[in-house]
Formats: sequence, C-alpha cells, structure tokens
Amino acid sequence: MITIKEAITKSELTAYIKFPFSLYKDNEFWVPPIIADELESFDKEKNPAFENAEAYFFLAYKNDEIVGRISAIINWSEVNDQQKKKVRFGWFDVIDDIEVTKALLEKVYELGRKNNLEYAEGPMGFSNLDKVGVLTEGFDELGTMITWYNHPYYATHFEQLGYVTEKEYIESKFPFSNVKPEFFEKANDLVKRRYQLSPLNFKTTKEVMPHVDKMFDLFNESYASLSSFVAITDIQKEYFKKKYISLINPEYIKFVEDKDHNIVAFSIVMPSFSKALQKAKGKLFPFGFIHLLKAKKQSKDMIFYLIGVHPDYQNKAVTAIIFNEYYHTFKEKGVINCYRTPELADNIAVQNLWKHFKPEVCCRRKTFRKEL
Repeated sequence: MITIKEAITKSELTAYIKFPFSLYKDNEFWVPPIIADELESFDKEKNPAFENAEAYFFLAYKNDEIVGRISAIINWSEVNDQQKKKVRFGWFDVIDDIEVTKALLEKVYELGRKNNLEYAEGPMGFSNLDKVGVLTEGFDELGTMITWYNHPYYATHFEQLGYVTEKEYIESKFPFSNVKPEFFEKANDLVKRRYQLSPLNFKTTKEVMPHVDKMFDLFNESYASLSSFVAITDIQKEYFKKKYISLINPEYIKFVEDKDHNIVAFSIVMPSFSKALQKAKGKLFPFGFIHLLKAKKQSKDMIFYLIGVHPDYQNKAVTAIIFNEYYHTFKEKGVINCYRTPELADNIAVQNLWKHFKPEVCCRRKTFRKEL
C-alpha cells in the first residue's frame, strides 16, 4: 500500500531532500545538492519565491520506506498576471513504480482543482531561475548544480499517464579549442565603434555588486518575450545577489555598457562544481566547502549560465563583445570544456549565437503537461 504524507517539519523536509541520495547512491552522473541549501530554498521565511508562490512537499511511503517525492506549486504571478491556469510540480523523484508516480501526482491535481486551475506542468521549480525539465536524453552525462538528473523511466511514467510534451530544452557542449577568435574579433571592433559600447570586466565580487540590480532588470527585459517567463521581483534580486553572486568568479561575469554607462548586455559563466558536489555528499562541513573552493579556483569546465541582451540591441552582434572578453579570460585560465545550460529547443536565436563553436547537443529534457 502507498501512503502519501506532507513533509512539514525540518526533519521531514530533510528526509524529502535526502531521498534522491539513496535513489542515486551508485550513480556516477547524479550531482547531489547541498542539503542546507535545499532546506533554505524550501523555507517560506527565507526564500522570496514564496511571496508569489505557494508550495507543498509530499513523500510517498511503501512498507514504511520512502519511495518517492514531489512538490506541488502555484506561482500566483503566472496564474494572475499571465492568465496561465497552471499548477506546477517539481523536485520529483520516484522508484520505478508507476503507482507511486500516480499517487504523488494526485496531490498536484488536488491543489490545482482546489484553485480552479486547468492543467499541471512539470517538473519545474518556483520560478524561472529554478531547475526545469525531466531528462529524456543524456543519462550518461554528468549533471550540473543547476539541473535535475533522473532515471530514464521518469518520462515513460508521464507518457503512460497521458501527459504530453509542453516544452523541450536542450543542453550542449563544445571544447574551448573549437572557439576561433576570427569569428567575433572583427564584429567586436565594429560593434563597439558603431554603437559606442564597451566591455565591463571585474576582478573582485565587491566591484560586481553595484551592477547586479541593473543586471536583473536587464534580465527581466531581455527574457520578457519568452512564453514561460515570470519577472524577478526586487526582493528576489536581493536574495539571489546574496546567495549566488559570491559563488561566481568575478572574472566570469561580463557586462557591455553604452556611452552613458547603461548595461545593454550581460553574461554569467560558472565553473563546474559537479565533481566537488559529488565529493561533498550534500554537506559543506567539515570538508565540502574545501572541494567547492578548489573547483571555483581550478575547474577547467565552464558552464554558460545566463546571457541577456537588451531588446534594442538584439540582432546587433553585441554578443561578439562578450565572446571576445571570455575568449581572453578562458585562454588565460586554461579552460578546456564549455557547457550550455538548458535552453528552449525552439529558441533558434540563442542557438545561432553559438553555431561557430560547433556545439553538440548532449542532453535533452522536457516539461510534461496534463489537463485537469
């Protein structure tokens, strides 16, 4: 018999977070989160996502053993401002038993119906900066700290339960040796002169901080046209600033500004923390933080996390300036591999930015949808 219980207390939420540790304990491609970090993001007092969202965390038990987990989420900004009558689900993990999946998803439907919503979609987080999608290809690729890893049967379960694909995402990789500066050097000089633009580079996190709010404003503007986009609020900006900016090497944050010092483009690249997180096994102490610091300084694998261009400057080759700056930084640091995080498969404009580097798609993931 399958029993579903809501995880509410700290120990229940810790059990919720730890379930995938046992599910993937022998899997060399799964990357564990930091347990304390996950607990904080589920804390309604600490995570500003709960300003506009509500979420419930459920565990499935069979013979008193945890066999699955799911979160049921409503992003009220999305429902009210965008008129998307959707209940989200995320942080979904399960043994290969479709009855467990069915029982967990029933909790999502209950929340959706109670609030007169029309369909369920997932896996996805509270907002656009959370993890998204169930892996459908690339099970033998090392995961990243900003994606979910899962067994191949997850997608099969959804399909068997009548779900359809809502969105598809691709991830790709290319060796840094594929990057030939002649593809962007000329455009870099031309675009700088024509639009009076200049790159902004940083050596310390302290130098980056005064620009971060403007970067998030530009993020909101540059992504506004994407169908699934929900803008980041001022309180979320503060939270992300504290939580993530110090984690990123300042030299991997690049801005482009106009003659009046307005930011017209930005990009954030992160060193890969995957192997360090595997060594940390979910804990920062006593040694986890040492592995992470080492990766921050020494990792030769880079993950392109975010790139944004002001709508007025899109299609004006402004990214040539960003690529030129990264080329010199990566060369100096001895970078070997470049990875791109999930991008919508139909976002051809973004994919065209990278075509000269000959990226190969290494992973595909989807969100699935079902009408209520």
